[in-house]
Amino acid sequence: MKNQIALVMLGLALSTCIFAQKVDLSKVPSAVKNSFEKRFPEAKAKWEKEDGQYEAGFNQAGKNMSAMFKPDGTFVESEMEIKVSELPATVLAYVKSHYKGKSIKEGSKITKANGTVEYEAEVNDKDVMFDKDGKFLKETKE
Repeated sequence: MKNQIALVMLGLALSTCIFAQKVDLSKVPSAVKNSFEKRFPEAKAKWEKEDGQYEAGFNQAGKNMSAMFKPDGTFVESEMEIKVSELPATVLAYVKSHYKGKSIKEGSKITKANGTVEYEAEVNDKDVMFDKDGKFLKETKE
């Protein structure tokens, strides 16, 4: 039993490393750092590398945020944690009717490089995505 628990823990640790790896600031390309500093001049980031892109995690105006950049410094998107009550009413209604008995653990507002806004609701270990008006887009595993 102890061996099984140890194997499960090892598997979880390795899977986390595969999907997102912490990156020392010195390893972040200067184009990425410069792009981040222009967009968020006051923020101090902790960096991760995910799917070949660089993600900065930081706090701004009391909100947990992240921003994603391509290796050449191109801004991809930012994500800001919001209160569940700040999600559009249509999101709350959708979750209530499609995930009966489940609650939203976290909410986020995502702003793409082109200005498109999406919302994310974490429900039952899944990310449920919605457009700016709260229309369902897709569901993904965390």
